[in-house]
Amino acid sequence: MDRILRTAATTLRSVPAAAGRGPGAAVATHRPTTGTRSAWLWMWPALAPEPSGAWDRRYRAALAVTDFVLVVLALRIAAFTRFGTEPHELAVGSQYLGYGAVSGLIAVVWFVSLTAFDSRKRRVLGAGLEEYRRVLVATLAAFGAIAIVSYLGPVPLSRGYFVVALPAGLGLILAGRLTWRTALSRVRKRGRALTGTVVVGDADEVACAVAEMRKHPDAGYRPVAVSLTGSEVGGSTGTPPVPELPRVSLDELRLAAHDPRLGAVLIAGKMPSAEIKQLAWELEEGAAELLLVSQLTDVAGPRIHHSPVDGLPVVHVDLPRFSGLAHLVKRSMDIAFASIALVLLAPLYAAVAIAIKLDDGGPVFFRQERVGQNGRPFMMHKFRSMAVDAEARLAELRARNEADGVLFKLTDDPRVTRVGKFLRQHSLDEFPQFWDVLRGRMSVVGPRPPLASEVAQYERHVHRRLLIKPGVTGLWQVSGRSDLSWDESVRLDLSYVENWSVSGDLILIMKTVREVFRADGAY
Repeated sequence: MDRILRTAATTLRSVPAAAGRGPGAAVATHRPTTGTRSAWLWMWPALAPEPSGAWDRRYRAALAVTDFVLVVLALRIAAFTRFGTEPHELAVGSQYLGYGAVSGLIAVVWFVSLTAFDSRKRRVLGAGLEEYRRVLVATLAAFGAIAIVSYLGPVPLSRGYFVVALPAGLGLILAGRLTWRTALSRVRKRGRALTGTVVVGDADEVACAVAEMRKHPDAGYRPVAVSLTGSEVGGSTGTPPVPELPRVSLDELRLAAHDPRLGAVLIAGKMPSAEIKQLAWELEEGAAELLLVSQLTDVAGPRIHHSPVDGLPVVHVDLPRFSGLAHLVKRSMDIAFASIALVLLAPLYAAVAIAIKLDDGGPVFFRQERVGQNGRPFMMHKFRSMAVDAEARLAELRARNEADGVLFKLTDDPRVTRVGKFLRQHSLDEFPQFWDVLRGRMSVVGPRPPLASEVAQYERHVHRRLLIKPGVTGLWQVSGRSDLSWDESVRLDLSYVENWSVSGDLILIMKTVREVFRADGAY
């Protein structure tokens, strides 16, 4: 075989992860000892290191089994909630079926719908919201079909059973998917369950793409070789250097396109359409994916639509909207979620208040003016986590600021109280903000609420953060919290402002719950 198979395959064999796919995937030459494996890895055998590169098939199989078990569990919960322990039958024409048999039929329809809508397709697993969106659409489609049959045909399903089964099943499936994704993310951060990828482009494009792939292993790709289409010396300042990876030419890449050890080809920059088409034809013979880096950075998938115009592949980008029905739905969700949270968390609020009082005897709450939607100031409420004179002592600590940009961060801030440190680690100090949500000053999910002094230093484009209400949680909360740089924090907030969705908010809320227990990046 040509040089790419000698260079890339050598790389694939030397790394600890199985980067290829299929039966011919490269075999890792060493495996971690038993002592280096975490106990949780043994609990998730589908994610254990696979020299055959079959992690994706086993992972999808594990998802399928989990989905079916959770669907059956949800239907059992619905039957028990509606009928209790007494057996109940459903009249179907002149015949009678027990709800056990009916639940079995519904479980099959539900499971088939999840499969038909490609909710376990490899491309959507591991990162992004598309997997969850497909689960939602598949579930609604299945229940829509069942409702039509029940209404038009002689199958009078109990409405109470139906009403319980839908949210219970959807919640369980989404929780199961999130649990599996968390496990997959941990495995990928250890360098496993990754797809070996050849990156194509000029020096700057390749360097940036490789840096991003290494920074975000959750996406599931590992650069194993590069193909430079121009000079090996980048022309842009601030661009990372071209990584030390095997170099291959486009001709060598085409010749190796059918090899099963090649997992993916990523075109990181501009490339003539004829060459892309030729490469795609070559890849048809193998199992490799073809990936193109879009110039539409930070534009979410639902805003992008493809359609031909006079034979040209045109991409339509929906412009962000900051009013209308979607925002009305968001406000309704805010009211419902904040009301429920304030009621259910009342005992926790009382416990935190007592702990703060016993710690130093100061006030329980901390009120501070923040800048809200469209630049309107409001008073934000938090549990007090710092000394009473914290604001007065800020000036003397400015020189120790560890943050860039306009933020002030100090890993070991002496103003934080003993109780406050625990509250901050688990974000419990933020919980009173649900009252601000109920008052309409904040949203459950949104950008970080800034100080007026920070807004005064904003560059022009950063003011777009103020187009929607600030949130109790957001992308910044689940992406590193205090560990984020200023630029990264701005990028995440602006991305949320322009791409938010109701389904995305629900996923961020679920991720926030996980972050509260993990206590990473908060101080």
